[in-house]
Amino acid sequence: MKAAAKRKEDRIDLRVTRSAKILLQRAAAVRHKSVTEFVLDSGLSAAAETLADRRHFELTDKQWQAFEAALNAPTRRRRRLEKLMSQKTVLE
Repeated sequence: MKAAAKRKEDRIDLRVTRSAKILLQRAAAVRHKSVTEFVLDSGLSAAAETLADRRHFELTDKQWQAFEAALNAPTRRRRRLEKLMSQKTVLE
């Protein structure tokens, strides 16, 4: 069964201010979507972006060893970076 054809069983109820509702309605209309579709699409996009760096990654033994070696390798001096970091910024 396709994802779009699956039965929707769970609900999320929101209480919003009148101005927030109007803003969502206007934005949904611009995208030619219902408010529900707009809020769901926007929420799912934000959730995916928020969780993007927290995903599970699987590595082969060889990849894991290379990853560990990179993490455990001694640091290298970066003279230009050291110089840059020692200079005052425009905010100082």
